[in-house]
Amino acid sequence: MNKIYTQIVIPFAIVETIVWAAYFYSFPAFLPTWETSLGFSRTVLTGAFTISLIVSALCAPLIGRLIDKGFGKQVFSGGTILAVIMLLLLSEVTEVWQFYAVWFGLGIAMSGSLYEACFAIITHSLGGNAKRAITIVTLIAGFAGTISFPSSHFLIENFGWRWAIIVFGFVVGLICTPLVIYSTQHAKQQSKVHASKTSLNIFTVLGSLSKSSFWLIGITFTLLAFNHGIILSHILPILFERGLSTSFAILVASLIGPMQVIGRFIMLVLEKKISTLTICLVCFGSIFIAGWSLYFTNIIVVIVFLFVFTQGCGYGVLSIIRPTVISEILGRKDFGVISGMLATGFVLGSAMGPILGSII
Repeated sequence: MNKIYTQIVIPFAIVETIVWAAYFYSFPAFLPTWETSLGFSRTVLTGAFTISLIVSALCAPLIGRLIDKGFGKQVFSGGTILAVIMLLLLSEVTEVWQFYAVWFGLGIAMSGSLYEACFAIITHSLGGNAKRAITIVTLIAGFAGTISFPSSHFLIENFGWRWAIIVFGFVVGLICTPLVIYSTQHAKQQSKVHASKTSLNIFTVLGSLSKSSFWLIGITFTLLAFNHGIILSHILPILFERGLSTSFAILVASLIGPMQVIGRFIMLVLEKKISTLTICLVCFGSIFIAGWSLYFTNIIVVIVFLFVFTQGCGYGVLSIIRPTVISEILGRKDFGVISGMLATGFVLGSAMGPILGSII
């Protein structure tokens, strides 16, 4: 078991921390700068991010199927390599169409390297041991936002946003890709012992679509992703409009990551004492409180910390609960493709958040 953590889980956790920081959280971190530097409207900019998430969602079932078939190494490493290329191209963008083309490519990279693919590989490889492994990955990767916002701000202020993106690209290429190749090779060895037999016929897998539980899980997590998508992609502009200074707003945005970690740690301690359903209900209530706390921040500034705590903890735990709920209710067989189908709605919820938030 110790080898599983050193050879698979910890490397995956490091990779997820970096990739989330480099090409997911980087969008909200760079948004105000791009709006000023490139001269594109906020709606136009967030439209590109929305497209990247839609592309990621549409690719998710295929990615899941490939992982079920044993191609996790190719999927994961291919995602990070493509991301490096797209980030380097992003540093040269001057036109709207270029910006959209790059984020289209990053959407494909996200589908193969963010949580969905990572969790599918872990579940495929570790079977019943996957829950604890996923928890550890998300505990560490919860600091991605904490790394992304301050580092983006530092690099932009000192070297400009284009060099900042180049730095992010090199970090992904030099650290993530080698770790992915190393860890997925060991994961493949574990899958020979733990992996469930994959259905040969894709139409057998599609039988899950007839289950009401499939649709209820999908709708629930899609709405939650929509909530977080609006807040996360516009967190700095929202906080500026509530009267917070730039440095204070960046501090608040940076704290969402640690709050996710705290929420996951609390769940890790209590998971044997309370049911998955109870954990879900607490998360829903937490996010409800977060929204109203953010709304009243312009009246009582310190309530912004209640927002950070409840939003971070609530959504952070859901990152663990979602794959757990899927595997507990729908089973681990064909987990990759079933999770991928559910991820389509989840990621589309995240995708619609930025653009609708801009319109609002």
